[in-house]
Formats: sequence, C-alpha cells, structure tokens
Amino acid sequence: MRIRTAVAVSAVPAAAAALLLTAPPSQAAGPVQPATCARKVLAVRAEAAAADRTVVRVSVTNHGTRACLVDRVPTVTFGDLDGVALPVPATSGGTYALHVGRTAYADVRTISDPKDPEARRVPGIGVSASAYQWGRSFTAARLGTGREVVVWEPVTTWWQPTAAAADRAIGLS
Repeated sequence: MRIRTAVAVSAVPAAAAALLLTAPPSQAAGPVQPATCARKVLAVRAEAAAADRTVVRVSVTNHGTRACLVDRVPTVTFGDLDGVALPVPATSGGTYALHVGRTAYADVRTISDPKDPEARRVPGIGVSASAYQWGRSFTAARLGTGREVVVWEPVTTWWQPTAAAADRAIGLS
C-alpha cells in the first residue's frame, strides 16, 4: 500500500508539471497583466492648485478599451532644465494599473519656497504618464501659474486614485 500511495502522490506533481508545460504561456504564468498604455489612449491634463500655485495637479485618463499600465509616477520636466520631479516617497520604479475610463491623479510641488534665490523660472512644464512616452507640454499661462513656473528641487506624488489622495500625499490637505 505504501508504494502505491507514494506513486500516486508523486504522479500528481508530475501531471501538474506536464499541464503547465503544455499550457499556453498566458495560462501557465497565471493571470495576464495588462499591457503598457499606448500614448494615443491617454489624456494628460495639468493645472496649478488654486490654494497653492507651487503645486501643479496632473491627471491621466485611459480612453482605451482595456486596462493598461503607466509608470508608478508621472514624468514631469521643466522647460529646458535637466532632470525631472523626484517621486515622494522615493521609488525605483513600478507600474500603476489604469482601468478603462478611469483617471489617476498626482500632485507636483515645483518649489518649497518661491523666494529661494536658487529658484529657476521656466515658461512651462512637460508631463508624461510614462518615461518612455512623449508627453504633453503646458505653458505657465495654461497651468495658471502666471508668466512662468518657479522651480527648484521639484517633487511629485505617485499616481493616486483621487485628486484628494494626491493632495494629501503632497501635504495640501
């Protein structure tokens, strides 16, 4: 009896392995992850927060027919300056799932003290949902920051499910 039990028990893992090896990769690996969002299905928006003009609210909406992935944080650039807004909290990467018709929100603090003598002034910013995609440019006037955007050591939140959550993450509420 013990031999049959041992053979039956060892046959189960072997059968499972055989099924996994013959199954299509999508079934063998478990649930399929959404694909990266195509730029053409995304709508990117940005505007300065009324309560604090050093904070720019950005959003991205998925107008596609499937859920897709964007970077965990938006890529925000400032005029012709080198670099991007750094994520707070810090992250080494990752993705954010954006479901059909849904919008994700992030806040960007362009400068902590607009009177800082190190501050730079740029005519606008660039915002992208993912670093590997071209984004959208926004002039200072369109953002509502006046004639320029004041910037020094900018930071951005991760994508959030609501604008209120992005505001809390940057310290607006």
